[in-house]
Amino acid sequence: MKILLINHFPLEGSGSGVYTQNIAKFLAKKGHEVTVIMPENKTNYLQMEGVKMHPVFFKKDEIIEGQLDFNFPCFTTHPESIVNFYDLTDAQIKMYEDAFRKAINEEIKTNKPDIIHAGHIWILSSIAADTGIKTIITAHGTDIIGHQKDTKFHSYTNNAVDKCDKIITISNDNKKLVETLFDIEEERVCLMKNGYNPEKFYIDENAKKEEILARFNIENKYDKIVCFAGKLTKIKGIDTLLKANKLYDDGKTLTLISGNGELFNELNSLKDELGLKNTYFLGNQTHDTLRDIYNIADVSIVPSRVEAFGLVAVEALACGTPVIASNQGGLPEIINDEVGMIFTVDNEKELAADILKVFNTKYDAKKLNKYVFDKYSQESLIDELIDLYQNDEIEKIHIK
Repeated sequence: MKILLINHFPLEGSGSGVYTQNIAKFLAKKGHEVTVIMPENKTNYLQMEGVKMHPVFFKKDEIIEGQLDFNFPCFTTHPESIVNFYDLTDAQIKMYEDAFRKAINEEIKTNKPDIIHAGHIWILSSIAADTGIKTIITAHGTDIIGHQKDTKFHSYTNNAVDKCDKIITISNDNKKLVETLFDIEEERVCLMKNGYNPEKFYIDENAKKEEILARFNIENKYDKIVCFAGKLTKIKGIDTLLKANKLYDDGKTLTLISGNGELFNELNSLKDELGLKNTYFLGNQTHDTLRDIYNIADVSIVPSRVEAFGLVAVEALACGTPVIASNQGGLPEIINDEVGMIFTVDNEKELAADILKVFNTKYDAKKLNKYVFDKYSQESLIDELIDLYQNDEIEKIHIK
């Protein structure tokens, strides 16, 4: 098959971007012709073997021919941009739409895709659904927040839902939200688990704490390590982790926060206000570095206020690290007592107590890895996606 993948974000730095990266990689490994259209603000962007990349350029640090004169917009924040969809002018929205419509039409003309798979019920999936080519959309959660937040974008979201062939939801909670918010037939919505890349996230028995901490100029003097990875935005609940940190910090526990975003300065100020001396903000990190951090950490925290799935939880477990997650969205569908703990969202006292419990519980790293490999390995899930692409029944329920 010839498959055109479209995402509102680069393939690094967000859960939906990594989702697109993972399925592109494993579709190509299966022998399919894959093209990805995505925004970028730099020329040194991710390349993948066997995958054609078609960036639409936006302005940040580099001057790139043909770039739009603003950075790519987000629903919340992104390590590479804090521009928000809701703050775009009508003129900027039109520029955004025109640039991606041009890119999509170019790929349709030159490559003639059999199917378009778009990330998010939003602007680009609306454009894709208008092409007449079989279109599948994955709802990632932040798009649902966007639909609820700003009616200005309803013309796009409603058009995408009305004209697409299928919507993939990534958790039961995500599925219920889509079915509640949109007038859509039940048979056009399916639940399909998000997958992680086991070639990137795995147990590394050679990971050495002293060497990994030295990269960040951190002395190896700690008995326990707590870690977080994600965008520094309100919905991720990092402030709850910092307040819990104040309660569990005994001088021998290190807390590492990987990621960037609009709240970087605010969260650092909160860290100082709380007097947290053993907490480090590491900035945005590559998957290779995150794998190293997970491998030396004693627990990974996902304190989200909103989380449709929670890919970082799966990636941490793949590295043999137990996870404590909030009771929001798809997280309780991933985390159970065998692999970690669930705490009440925004409850820093409960989170701190659970962290101390995990420190005193012995987890088998290999069992944690096997748990997610069996359920969430992208390699094992890709055939289910291909079956959906090839399902001729989609045409019978398609509404134009």
